[in-house]
Amino acid sequence: MFQDGGGRRTAGDAGQLVRKRGCGVPVDVSWLWTISALIMNAHITASQLVRILRLGSFFSRGCTVTGSRNCSNLIQNNGFELPRRQNNFLHRSSNCLGLTSVHLQFSERMHQISSEAEHVNNCARETADSSVESTLSVSSSTEGTSSQSGELGPEGSSTEWKNMSLAERRASWKQFHSELQQCTSPSDVLDLYEQSIITWKHISYSLMTIWETTKRMSDDQKRYERKLMFEHLVFEKICRQALKEAPLMSCNDLVYSLFAVVKIGVPQQSRLVHTLLRVTQERLNEFDVRAVSVLSSCLRNMAKSKNVTALRAGLRLLVEQHLANINTVMGLQTVMRCIGKESPLPLKKKLESKALSLLNEFTLPNSQYMFITLADMGYRSYPLLEACSNRIIDNIHSIPFWRLVHILQSCKDLQYRNPALLSASGNHVASMLTIWEVKQLSFLLVLFSDLGFRHIELMDGFAQIVLSRSKSMTFKDVLSTLRVFSQLNHRPAEEQVEQFLQILTDLFQSHLTKCSPLELLRGVYYLCLMDHFPRVALSQLFQEDILNELQSSANYNQESNKQMLQYIKLCMELENPSGAPPEVARITDPLPPSITVKMAMKEAMEATLGDSRLYRLGTVLRNIHFIDFEIALDQERKKVVPYPQDDEIGHDPNVQRVAVVCAPGSAFCLGTVHPRERLALKIRHLKVLGYHVLLISEYEFGKLSEAERVEFFKSAIFGE
Repeated sequence: MFQDGGGRRTAGDAGQLVRKRGCGVPVDVSWLWTISALIMNAHITASQLVRILRLGSFFSRGCTVTGSRNCSNLIQNNGFELPRRQNNFLHRSSNCLGLTSVHLQFSERMHQISSEAEHVNNCARETADSSVESTLSVSSSTEGTSSQSGELGPEGSSTEWKNMSLAERRASWKQFHSELQQCTSPSDVLDLYEQSIITWKHISYSLMTIWETTKRMSDDQKRYERKLMFEHLVFEKICRQALKEAPLMSCNDLVYSLFAVVKIGVPQQSRLVHTLLRVTQERLNEFDVRAVSVLSSCLRNMAKSKNVTALRAGLRLLVEQHLANINTVMGLQTVMRCIGKESPLPLKKKLESKALSLLNEFTLPNSQYMFITLADMGYRSYPLLEACSNRIIDNIHSIPFWRLVHILQSCKDLQYRNPALLSASGNHVASMLTIWEVKQLSFLLVLFSDLGFRHIELMDGFAQIVLSRSKSMTFKDVLSTLRVFSQLNHRPAEEQVEQFLQILTDLFQSHLTKCSPLELLRGVYYLCLMDHFPRVALSQLFQEDILNELQSSANYNQESNKQMLQYIKLCMELENPSGAPPEVARITDPLPPSITVKMAMKEAMEATLGDSRLYRLGTVLRNIHFIDFEIALDQERKKVVPYPQDDEIGHDPNVQRVAVVCAPGSAFCLGTVHPRERLALKIRHLKVLGYHVLLISEYEFGKLSEAERVEFFKSAIFGE
């Protein structure tokens, strides 16, 4: 039953009336009876019902159906809602995710994810021929078809397209696809789009091609091309058509369109982006693994909003629901990458257990990709990482350089330090040192430095390359090299040290006119750590305007800048007094470090010496260097003497000041007791001040028993 323009209920067969929006003009809607009959058919499938309703809604745009209580009740009982018009496109207000954060109602009936046959059909994007077949296979029968299939039905087509035969459509699509591959800029794509007969499949491919033509451009060229694109009249047309056709797109075309518009710089708060996000929410349960992967890649870099948050939560719900059905390693890794770092820990553990159950099926590429997957997921799984590391070590010579770099980058992100894996990687690169460029080697060494790993053979080989190929080094390469060698406290062979440092100094100072104050500070700091003092760079650094900028409260790196300046000042005062900063150079004095001696070490020291008056506890030199214990040792008698209150040992040549320094494991290079960066600088400064330094690793000391700790101190202090 329907209401006519006067509000009276009428009954009839083909002459039912609806009220046109905004007026009382009757409109013929005889097609509604056909839909009603199909709805009442007990054998109709859910996908058939959705498609019929979309077709019917398309033909009746601008009409409002009222009084269709039987149809509405039946639809709601089966978990569907009638399409409604919103933002000038068809919209269903229900949300299949059940997420209230976006204020959308939902049906409790959860649809099943697409079958494997549908997944194979969706992968037709891989080649042009298969794309044409899946795109143009329009079925004229009444069999149920998934909304995820690659069809181009009449609902998304222009009039010319609908009037074409199947052969003409295939020929038209092949021509469009061929010409699209020849486009080299967004403007080329838009010009082609304007000349073509358009369906929503054309929209998706055009948007993706726009992104693909710009992603390899330089930043300046990319900005210029995007400016031309946004000013192009056809760009507004393609956006409007994407907005209109979004509910009718296949799932793959929908997510590729969303991915493309975000990547090409369409504002994320725009109506187009939020429309695509909302339609994606509605159809998320229809997505296969490929569509979910593209969607997760898109959401990873999007700003937070209600729609984005809803989709991220929906992806996690979908993953948890279908985890048991995932039987392939690649499919599991795709799902793991999709859930992101913000997913709950229980879900991450479930995925870890699933991955461990498939461990015997891991190939070498699977093992490599697992590092990247775990880094994307933000989860450090030691069992998985150890198993994959062993596989990579056994096949290290089969791994390309940049793939190896990605693995090391993932290790850095996960804070996973495996000495065996790093040693194998370093040996592999060092064995073919001459084939790598300076840029590649410096990038790899920076990752080693961030992981605290010192590969002696590789660093010595790289020092030889610096000596022979210094002219090919850029300013960034020079800074990276200084950073690596200073942080790992590595010096080349004794006969090459001065030449190596002088070459790096000359290269660094040749770029002083172009470098920023922060780059200047870092370069000088790295050189000072290596006991080398560049006069020209120091003179420029100590200029008042540069010091004020570096120590300004508006500077994001203010605290780290102050610390580097304080260490540079101390190095100049202790090791190079002639080049000390002038009095006018205002460098903020450091605050004493708030460090305390570990109680276990204090007890072991008292047990060793027998009297607390024989050592000084927790001394701070120059408000920078912290010494755990100071001892006055009579070297001839092998006996500790009371430390004088006036801090003066006297002129007895047999009495030696001993500084006991306890350092955490992170202050040493990985797997060794070789001191890094500031610990090495502290030892050097203490030796300049006349101390004999006893260096103790807190990690190794903590593994000893009480008796072993006492024996360790006796051996270290008295040489017993």
